[in-house]
This record gives sequence, structure tokens and C-alpha cells, in this order.
Amino acid sequence: MNKGMSLYKLGMIGLLILLLMIPLLMINGIIQDRQTRRDAVIEDIARSSSYSQQISGPMLIVPYRKKIQVSRLDASQQRYEETVEERGRLYFLPEQFEFNGDVKTEVRARGIYEARLFHADNKISGQFVLPEHFGIGNDFADYQFDEPFLAVGISDIRGIENALKLDLDGEKLDFIPGTDVPLLGEGVRAMLPIETGNEKKRLNFAFDLRLQGTGQLQITPVGKASTVHLQADWPHPSFIGNYLPTSREISETNFTATWRTSFFSTNLQETLNRCSALETCQEFKARSFGVSFISPVDQYLKSDRSIKYALLFIALTFAGFLLFEVLKGLAVHPVQYALVGAALALFYLLLLSMSEHIAFGLAYLLSATACVALIGFYVCHVLRSAAHGLGFGIGLGALYALLYGLLSAEDYALLMGSLLLFGLLMVFMVLTRKLDWYAIAQRTAKPVEAPLEVSHE
Repeated sequence: MNKGMSLYKLGMIGLLILLLMIPLLMINGIIQDRQTRRDAVIEDIARSSSYSQQISGPMLIVPYRKKIQVSRLDASQQRYEETVEERGRLYFLPEQFEFNGDVKTEVRARGIYEARLFHADNKISGQFVLPEHFGIGNDFADYQFDEPFLAVGISDIRGIENALKLDLDGEKLDFIPGTDVPLLGEGVRAMLPIETGNEKKRLNFAFDLRLQGTGQLQITPVGKASTVHLQADWPHPSFIGNYLPTSREISETNFTATWRTSFFSTNLQETLNRCSALETCQEFKARSFGVSFISPVDQYLKSDRSIKYALLFIALTFAGFLLFEVLKGLAVHPVQYALVGAALALFYLLLLSMSEHIAFGLAYLLSATACVALIGFYVCHVLRSAAHGLGFGIGLGALYALLYGLLSAEDYALLMGSLLLFGLLMVFMVLTRKLDWYAIAQRTAKPVEAPLEVSHE
């Protein structure tokens, strides 16, 4: 009977923990819903301004026509030769490609939700090397060439903020909308007044491109030797794509990064040869890299990560109550367990609602302080001792501080969590090492004849 009463108490505590998972799951659902609404607002802002940007190019294209003999069959199945005109294009990538971008970010708000836009002031330059006879060889005389042009792919042309001018060996040329190159997609092009002579040509180009976008900026390193340098007033860059920067510096207010690639690392010329006849080529655009201006850990992700520790918090708090019961001979009713558990669960709702309006760290401090103060005040009366209640509140506050450390140290969260659990288990085992659990079961099974006096230890 005595053992049964003890097991009954433990069973009630376990049931309470399971029941408290219901409001925790509901709060987690609210977090997911608010995050989905935030993402929808960001998408709507991007739809009204410009999406993520990817710059592919420049690329030099030489359209050609060539007369060839084709063997055909007439109505009587007699074979004859016919001269037809074949149309095609020659594609050339830069020998050298340099990209220098200076990025400024800004916040656009809609209600309580925010989206971060960027304005990139880019200077693009380099050199094309056109081989003799365009690399055609002995059949060069059979070709007729139309006007060459330079094309630059820009994934969302709505973000172009300046009138584009191409500097080609000192000559200023206008860009016109559209790349006329399916594999580049949207963008601009400039017609090139160059002669189709027999000599090898070197063409130096440069142009400025001011570009607005949302979320990400990516560049395709089209040069035989490419150098890309980006600097931005954003302290949380997430480098994306197939290549990481060869050098980078990140401070509390900005970052700088430099990439260097070659055809040996990108294999872009061979990829272009395979893709030149296709309307779309994801393989070509996939040879890109860049930076994301989206906050890697926002308030919703931090709230979601914090609620994953809710079950641990409730279990540790209830374990603290059990320690007081067995060490001090106090009786804590399951309803009192439930009220303290409800206060612990409401912490996460307070944290979510506050973090949408103020910084996450301040929201965490205010929410944790409110919960610790409420639970500490309540526990003073539950445990019939102001000293015990104060000690319990201090311990709970330490747990909240440790949780914030877990949220902040993402790379070491597992290690810190493991050490925390081991340390708490060690404390529990040390404090209860001399207890006679059978005697405690008999004591807790007896009815309490009179309430204990409040101690002022």
C-alpha cells in the first residue's frame, strides 16, 4: 500500500508532464504559423520589388550563316543536292572577368514583419580574346556573320537601378533589354560594332550595374580567370553556391569576401559547349556562388529551438519539487505541480509574442524574469519557506540562463546540453545518496495531521 501510494504520485506527475505537452504543441504550432506568415510577407515584398538576383555573364555571341549542301530525294526517289543556309552562333566567354560589388542593405516592414533588401553597386570588367577566324579554321570563307553582341543574364531585371552603358575599348555603347540567349534567361545585351576580320582580337569591356534584390546575390564566374570581390554592411553572411570565398573578413557590422576561380575549377567552357543548343541549362547557372542576406537564426527559429527544451525544463522543475518532498518531508499536491508546469509552458508564448516586437535577447530576459518571479513567489508558499522558494527561483533562473547559452552557442548546443544533464543527474544522486526510499514511501503514505509552520530560514 505504501509503495502503491508512492507509485501513484509518480504516475500523476508523469501524466501531468504528458498533459502539459498539449499546450506546448499548440504554442509550437503558433510559432510555425507565424513563421509561415512572415515568409509570405517576404515573398510579397520581393514580388513587389525584386527577387533574389543571379548575374550570368557577360558572354560574347557571334551569329553566323553558312551555306551547306544537303542531299535530298525527289518524288521519283532520285537523289539530288540542294544548297541550304544553316544558322548558328559562336559563344565566347571572357579571358578575364572581374566583379567588384559594394552592397548596402535596408529593411522593408509590413506590419510586424520585415524583409531585407539589398542594393549592390557593381563594377564589372574584363577582357575577351577572339581567336583568329573566330576559331573556325579553313572553312572561315564559307561563313557570313551578323552583328555580334554582348549579353548579360540578370535573373530579375526589375532590380536594375541605372542606365547601363558598356565601355568597349573606350567606346560607349548602350545596352538594350533582353539577352536573346535562352540559356542566360532575362537580362540585357549590347550590339558590338566589331569587324569580323582575320586577326586575333582583344576586347576590353567594363560597365557599372546597380542592382536591387531580396535575399541572395549570386554570380556565375564566366571568365577563364575570374575574381569576385564583395563587401556589404551585413554582419551575418551565409556564403552559398558551389565555391566558398578564398578569403573573407567578418566583423560586427560588415563583411568582405573574395572568390577566385578558373576554367580548371569551373569547367564552364565545356559546360557552355554542351548547353549552347539548349533553351535552358541549369548546369551552366549552377556554376555560381554568392551570399545570402537572410538572417540565419531569426526569432522564430530561436523560439522553435527553445521550445524543444520545454519537456526537459518541466521534468527538471518537477524533479526539484520531488527533492524537496523527500528531503524536507513536504507534500506538494499534483495541482500545484500543474500550475507551475503551466507557468513554464506560458514562458514560450511570452517569448514568441515579445520577440516579434523587441530584440530576442531582451524578450528572453523579460519572459524568463516574469516566469521566475511568478514561480518563485508561488513556491515560497508551496514549500512553506521563503528561503526554499528563493533558492528554487535562483535554480530556475540558472536553468533559463543555461538555455539561453544553448540557443546562442549553436555549434556547441549538444555538448553543453549533455554536460548540463550529466551535472544535474550528479547533483540529484549526491543529494539523495543516503536516503532510505522505502522509509520515505511509508512517510509520504501517512496523512498529514497538521500543516507545517512557515519557516523563515
